[in-house]
Amino acid sequence: MQKWLMGKAHCQDILVQYYLLEGENRSYGVSVETERETAQVLDLTPSRQKAECLANSLARGAVTPVCLRDVVDDWLLK
Repeated sequence: MQKWLMGKAHCQDILVQYYLLEGENRSYGVSVETERETAQVLDLTPSRQKAECLANSLARGAVTPVCLRDVVDDWLLK
């Protein structure tokens, strides 16, 4: 799996980092990481562009690992 840093945000005093993930089968996902927590969702889309847009949106919204799944569920329903 490959991983690219897409952005950073601060949620209160916590630095949150956002990554684009590429799986072996060219399927893309995202990861949200803090010093203490990590959450990731794999195989969201075959479109790198869509996954990049999602990762950028997560960074703009300062989404934390705890909220990642809910935000991704909403994104998938669009």
